[in-house]
Amino acid sequence: MVQASPVVATEHKARIRIENLSLSFGGVKALSDVSLDIRDKEILAIIGPNGAGKTCLMNCINGFYKPRKGAIYFDGQRIDGIRPDKAARMGLARTFQNIELYTGLSTLDNIMAARHVLMKQNVLASALYFGWAHREEIEHRRVVEDIIDFLEIEPIRKKVVGMLPYGMRKRVELGRALALEPKVLLLDEPMAGMNLEEKEDIARFIVDIFEGQGDTYPETPVLRDGVSCIILVEHDMGVVMDLADRIVVLDSGRKIAEGTPSEVRTNPQVISAYLGKEK
Repeated sequence: MVQASPVVATEHKARIRIENLSLSFGGVKALSDVSLDIRDKEILAIIGPNGAGKTCLMNCINGFYKPRKGAIYFDGQRIDGIRPDKAARMGLARTFQNIELYTGLSTLDNIMAARHVLMKQNVLASALYFGWAHREEIEHRRVVEDIIDFLEIEPIRKKVVGMLPYGMRKRVELGRALALEPKVLLLDEPMAGMNLEEKEDIARFIVDIFEGQGDTYPETPVLRDGVSCIILVEHDMGVVMDLADRIVVLDSGRKIAEGTPSEVRTNPQVISAYLGKEK
C-alpha cells in the first residue's frame, strides 16, 4: 500500500477546529460533544463502527447539516451552519459515501460542473461566450484536463458517467472535488466497494494530492502544490494505518480516542468498540 511521507503533526496549526459539537435527529443523538482539530499538513482519518457519526461529522463541516450545539472554525472563521456552496468557495471540497454525480453527463462535464463556483464572468457574458468568458472557459478546461490526466481517466473523458464501472465513478467524483481547488479535502469512504487494485490506485492518488506534483501541473494549483490537509473516513484499516498521520475514533456519536496509528491500534477502548482482538 502507498504510504504518505511522515509528518510531525504537532508542528502545524489547526486548520479546522471543532468544539463540543452535538447533532440530533429527533431523539437520536448522532454526535455528542465532539471536539477535535484538523491540522495543517496532515491526513486525519476518522474511523468507527457503522452509525458512529463519521459521515454526520463530515456533513457538519461542509454545511450539509447544522449542529444542535457547538462550533466549527475554518482558518479562524466560524462556519457551522454555513451553506455548502459557500463552504466550497472557501476551500472545503468533499466526496460522498454514496456517489453523487450527474449520471447523464460525461466525465468531462461532471468535473467541469464543479468549476462554476470559481468562474468570475457574469451570466450574460457566459451566455454570449465572448471575450473574457471565452478565455476563462479555456483556462477552466485546461485545469479539468489536467485533473483527468492526473487521475488516469482519459479513456472515459467523454463517456456518460452512469454507464461507467463503480471504481471509475469514484475516480470521477474525486476529480470533481479536486476541480474546486480545495484547501481541505474531505473523503467519505473513497475506497468503499473497491477491489485491492482499485484501492491501491486511490491510495496513490490521495498521497499525490496531499504532497503535490511540483512542476508536473504548473497551471493547476491543487495538483502542483497539494492540499493543506485531508480528512479521510474509511473502514479499511490497512488503508487507514498506511495513510493517516492521526486517527480519531468515534463510537455512538462520541469521540473515544485520538492519536497516531500505533497509539490507536493498541488502545483497549478502540479494540473493544471497533477493531477487535487479533486472533
